[in-house]
Amino acid sequence: MTGYHGKLLQVNLNSNNISDFVYPESWKDDYIGGRGFAVKILWDQLPKGVDPLSPENILIFSIGPLSGLTLPSSSKMVVAAKSPLTGGYGDGNLGTRASPMLKKAGYDGIIVTGKAEYPVYLLINNNNISLEDARNLWGKGTYDTEAALEKLYGKKAGFLTIGQGGENLVKYATIRSQEGRSGGRPGIGAVMGSKNLKAVVVLGNQQLPIVDPEGVKKLGKEGYRTIKKAGMYEHWMAQGTTMVLEWCHETSTLPTLNFQQGQFSGFKNLDGNELARVKTTQFGCPRCNMQCGMVIKDEAGKDSELDYENIGMLGPNLGIDDLKKVGVLNWLADDYGLDTISLGSVLGMMGEASQHNILSEKVNWGDFDKFKELVTRISFRSDELGNLLAEGTKRMADHWGGDAINWAIQVKGLECSAYNSFSIPGMALSFATSPIGAHHKDAWVISYEINETNRDSYEILKAEKVIELQRIRGGMFESLTTCRFPWIELGYSLDNYPKFLHQVTGNSNWDLNQVFKVADRIYSLIRSFWVREFHSEGIEWNKNFDYPPAKWFNEELAGDGPYKGAKLDRTKYDQLLMEYYNLRGWNENGIPKSETLAKLDLVDVDNYLKTLI
Repeated sequence: MTGYHGKLLQVNLNSNNISDFVYPESWKDDYIGGRGFAVKILWDQLPKGVDPLSPENILIFSIGPLSGLTLPSSSKMVVAAKSPLTGGYGDGNLGTRASPMLKKAGYDGIIVTGKAEYPVYLLINNNNISLEDARNLWGKGTYDTEAALEKLYGKKAGFLTIGQGGENLVKYATIRSQEGRSGGRPGIGAVMGSKNLKAVVVLGNQQLPIVDPEGVKKLGKEGYRTIKKAGMYEHWMAQGTTMVLEWCHETSTLPTLNFQQGQFSGFKNLDGNELARVKTTQFGCPRCNMQCGMVIKDEAGKDSELDYENIGMLGPNLGIDDLKKVGVLNWLADDYGLDTISLGSVLGMMGEASQHNILSEKVNWGDFDKFKELVTRISFRSDELGNLLAEGTKRMADHWGGDAINWAIQVKGLECSAYNSFSIPGMALSFATSPIGAHHKDAWVISYEINETNRDSYEILKAEKVIELQRIRGGMFESLTTCRFPWIELGYSLDNYPKFLHQVTGNSNWDLNQVFKVADRIYSLIRSFWVREFHSEGIEWNKNFDYPPAKWFNEELAGDGPYKGAKLDRTKYDQLLMEYYNLRGWNENGIPKSETLAKLDLVDVDNYLKTLI
């Protein structure tokens, strides 16, 4: 099977059985890899209604045909499972040395089922696969865990680890790698912890399955040169994603005090200019020449790797205007293995609940010491409050009741990324229709919406743009699997990716239209998975699951700035959502229509859905 090894490693932790899963050859054209393979496996193999933290859940590590090749930013990996945070499809990607190493070891991914009797780690060294005792690592943070494994297997190995957050089943625990890399916002780290799987270690030295290695090498070199010549390259290398923080403040979209406001008076202490001034170095994923991980010395003297999302959610969102203090919260989250976006939202919701005097325990905006204490209490679920905050904002709202739903900045249970959308309905739609719950990764439409449209309009072109970006970002890049930054930040042409596919696989039929059809297939299958899993819980799927946070409808943007008083219009948003469904070929409840599934060669999925609705 050219371009692929044609198999995934299958590990049953109940029986310690290790085998190869040889997947159908049609998968490479129908799903490409990465997210596509992940959702296909979950749809085919996961029994409906499984508890996400039970041994029956399936944990997937999936790479794509371009993973680990010498081409721009190619060392991504998708980690996926049924989400304990949302109850639906959950995944995330992270840059990791485990991606090229897994490809060199002879596998296109890993499928993990069951639960080990005691903590273990999975060791892959080419064809030599074993489960090793990890009891001496259990209870350690991700930094110490990786350091211990690195002493055993060397710096060239790929490592995937969880911290105490994953061990204690915090529902937004992530999987970590190479100190600064993190993926799996919807609690994929908790799924790994529920299986007593502390880490995965990968070593490989086999030949990569490339049809035209010289062609890939030549096009890859051209890509690296193109990126370094881009006009924004030097600015990007100075600030990375943090350069957007000042722009978000100026456009009143910076999450401030749990998204109550869109501007933050202390933003200059946190923005890209300040970070560029104090950073000590920067890190990136393997195969990357536009490193985005900006490293500072935090208040405790530790190296903390920052980007816009963790600064926005742990800084302005909590009323903290000191970059070194934000660095401490970020370092702790990374060590414990917590998603910084959800963590910032949980702490922000705690702050707003305290502001409304519904709690006996007080936390004031900007109270760094209190927020720091709460991070540890969450990670260890050490008391009643820490245990509640470990469940995420939706369950916090359910617990507190009343107006608390307005303080939960989430969709389908997953907390929103750091873009306040009171006055940008297209970005609200992007959050609402993200296939994993609220996330910016699949369709970062905010820049287009603010710079090229009437930002507060509900015109159909915004729905069109969201789908266009979902096809590119959430469909193509998540299945290849490569990073979107060369394209979105530095203008590397999308047309290069079908060329790479052709050179790697030998299939000359690949073009962007073919890739986008695969993307549509992936999105409709993910949506079908949500419908199936909710139905198994007695919940009928409807359009209300595709609504942005209640705050953006029910309250007005507070604070200063030109958009003070803005909020979303529910009737107009409803019309925009219907336009999105129509363009997707989904019905008025957001469920793929029979004719759509037929066009996408998902007739078996349609037949199954007909038994439910």
